[in-house]
Amino acid sequence: MAQNGPVGPDSTGGGGEHHPPRRRTSSSDGPYASAGAPRERLSSSSRPRQRLESLGRNRPPFPWFGLDIGGTLVKLVYFEPRDITAEEEQEEVENLKSIRKYLTSNVAYGQTGIRDVHLELKDLTMRGRKGNLHFIRFPTYDLPVFLQMAQQKQFSSLHTSLCATGGGAYKFEDDFMTVSGLELWKLDEIDCLIKGVLFIDSVGFNGQSQCFYLENPKDPERCQKIPYNLENPYPLLLVNIGSGVSILAVYSKDNYKRVTGTSLGGGTFFGLCCLLTGCSTFEEALEMASLGDSTKVDKLVRDIYGGDYERFGLPGYAVASSFGNMMSKEKRDSVSKEDLARATLVTITNNIGSIARMCAVNENINRVVFVGNFLRINTISMKLLAYALEYWSKGQLKAFFLEHEGYFGAVGALLELLTTIT
Repeated sequence: MAQNGPVGPDSTGGGGEHHPPRRRTSSSDGPYASAGAPRERLSSSSRPRQRLESLGRNRPPFPWFGLDIGGTLVKLVYFEPRDITAEEEQEEVENLKSIRKYLTSNVAYGQTGIRDVHLELKDLTMRGRKGNLHFIRFPTYDLPVFLQMAQQKQFSSLHTSLCATGGGAYKFEDDFMTVSGLELWKLDEIDCLIKGVLFIDSVGFNGQSQCFYLENPKDPERCQKIPYNLENPYPLLLVNIGSGVSILAVYSKDNYKRVTGTSLGGGTFFGLCCLLTGCSTFEEALEMASLGDSTKVDKLVRDIYGGDYERFGLPGYAVASSFGNMMSKEKRDSVSKEDLARATLVTITNNIGSIARMCAVNENINRVVFVGNFLRINTISMKLLAYALEYWSKGQLKAFFLEHEGYFGAVGALLELLTTIT
């Protein structure tokens, strides 16, 4: 019986598989528990080739991109300069104008590409240029469409290299060169994640706080977002929830390690929902979960004890066994697809919360920051994580969230681009 999930109708049991910790500073083997290819360190010979005219300006040529190619989503950040002089505009090549217009005048690209307009950072200064930072995402399976677009817009005439992170920077390296004539400058994803988080938190969110926590997460009427200042963030536990999960202990901007992870992440939730409900998009899966009742699927403490298990402080509505009721044919026949989606979301979320809590205790860290695209439009999981950490730690732990969720790796890649020419 689980004893460390959150309390409430959507509480959890269970722990799941734990991967052995890997203690490293400033580099790691990737954000997912099932670690991919080893990350190579950068050398001067691997630096991207820049156009000669950029040397006079002591900065890379436009356009400025950062790319994070994950197992489920590709995240792209684009810096749009807003301080272009008349002379610069006159000298600007048509390809560059075309790319800027295409990216900034659309909110959707093809069937699946989305620019998250609500996340746009305005009047941001980077490397002495003022502009807006745009955040774009599309499914990894649509990467060929992106490569065709890059080829059509002759991107390689402007850049010969792209700064990219994530496992896809390795997996699709040959495709970038073959289709678009672009060399990928592969960057360590943990380094990029940390740099991106610290930078975006430092600049804020258009005058507002980037970081927040949830007050009264269990009460739908009283729950509210409370801004939080991460001005002195160290130490913190950073939980990155993508297709899988990686948990990092961050002691300073240059001192961090990957503590552990789990393969049960956002990809698990979506994949299981596709199997159990027939849904076809992450958004559809979350919509179904919002309408379901997980207590019809899970076996609760009260289903076993008839009430609370007082000796260990487990209320009757805590989950004793996720999906435990599905052993009964009668109960299987009575649940809806929405119930199954909700139970899947609760199971995955609370497993992550349980592991994060144990890591925080082991590392003696009381601030836990959750990031990653799993949390996009996913208030159910945020509330579960917030309540679970505070309840089971008796108020010693607090869950924090960041507005830009899953874009920090891409931001870190952009920052690396902007430091290639000094």
